[in-house]
Amino acid sequence: MNIDFKDEQEKHNPSLGDVVDPDTDLKNWLIEYVGEKHNPEDGLITVSMVVETVADEFPELVLAMAEENWVRGYEQAFSDMQGDLEDE
Repeated sequence: MNIDFKDEQEKHNPSLGDVVDPDTDLKNWLIEYVGEKHNPEDGLITVSMVVETVADEFPELVLAMAEENWVRGYEQAFSDMQGDLEDE
């Protein structure tokens, strides 16, 4: 599975452009791994690069997280609607 992220998406979520700080062992390992895959000229690894790499190599994880986020979003929307209806 190959997922291509468009430059425009980074404009919608500024966090994707953040440089990842290797402040844990897992982040350090992941930064090294992603760095080998992307080989950025400046040597900096962004959140977008990590997401792209994980989505490409472990899509089941990204899909599970996206589905969970989607479900929670809908639950929150219904909760908000119910509260609005009760206020009327």
